[in-house]
Amino acid sequence: MLPFIRSDLAQFTAYKPHPSSNTDEPVATQFDRLDTNESPYDLPPELKEKLAWTYQQVIEINRYPDGGHEQLKNAIAEYVNESANLTPSLFTAANISVGNGSDELIRSLLIATCLRGEGSILVANPTFSMYGILAQTLGIGVVTVGRNEENFEIDLKAAQTAIEQTQNPPIRVVFVVHPNSPTANKLTAAELAWLRNLSEQILVVIDEAYFEFSQNTLVGELAQRPNWIILRTFSKAFRLAAMRVGYCIAHPEAIAILEKVRLPYNLPSFSLAAALVALQNRQLLLSSILQTLNERDKLIAVLSQHPGLQVTESAANFVYLRLKPNGSYRQDATLQNLHQQLKNSGTLVRLLKGGLRITIGTSEENTRTLARLQAAMANFES
Repeated sequence: MLPFIRSDLAQFTAYKPHPSSNTDEPVATQFDRLDTNESPYDLPPELKEKLAWTYQQVIEINRYPDGGHEQLKNAIAEYVNESANLTPSLFTAANISVGNGSDELIRSLLIATCLRGEGSILVANPTFSMYGILAQTLGIGVVTVGRNEENFEIDLKAAQTAIEQTQNPPIRVVFVVHPNSPTANKLTAAELAWLRNLSEQILVVIDEAYFEFSQNTLVGELAQRPNWIILRTFSKAFRLAAMRVGYCIAHPEAIAILEKVRLPYNLPSFSLAAALVALQNRQLLLSSILQTLNERDKLIAVLSQHPGLQVTESAANFVYLRLKPNGSYRQDATLQNLHQQLKNSGTLVRLLKGGLRITIGTSEENTRTLARLQAAMANFES
């Protein structure tokens, strides 16, 4: 360990965006990449051509990008109101902050709330790992609670106890995903009631990265809840994972603080242009959602028939696959074996402690994945 580096960083594990593809073992050369919750569909050629023209004719490479993001924030506000069937003027640019992916916004929120020993965060595992990773890299405490093993609902009793008993520093931020990743379940009525009853001294961050697939949003409650912030992204349904554009919706005072914290010129001009083009052509881009949902339901239907597999309902563009309890084998070792066999045959999925998260791909990718998974299970059971 270098002597000038914080000693606690030696114990952390860096986030690996494509962990499945980092291997020295022989694998198929062409992967079906179903491990990162991206859209399987690239931008249509006409939109790529429009962006290429923008890059050539509009963007001045020698100039800094639009540091205030005003045009994009106005377009996002219009979409937020439209997508939630709200009054067109309810949310404006003053309610929007834009980040280099949602990760930057999460980091900014942590900086604005918990630094200098002023707070810790609460997460319910399993969930999106970057909340905890980003907090730890900033020296912020992470309090974790579990979830119900059947329906993945947050252990609300444990969560409430943690909030009441955690002091020096107290819990300042609660992170939830709606629907959750990797388990794909929506927030329940009980979870929502608990969030609504939390003290206004606690920031509630609701990550709606998969909103376009679930069509469940809580933005309509933001006007009455200044301690709530909703995160969204262009990386999933809008097909812009390569552009790294995320945004949040919140009370103008919270947005003003985030604007103080974020780095200047945090988004390249090309990313800003891509997000604007995506919003201007949202009907075209979002038209693929129905196909993804149909493919998801077909995948769940087939997987549910396998006697050794357990898959739960999904409100997102992925499914969470577990092994049914079996005393003749070790769950973790078997999951690793399945993951490896899928990888060797050409399908990348996300290996987690309790299961496999499989992103919904194209019809062809899903057909291959089913065949490879069934073959892997047959090899294991024989």
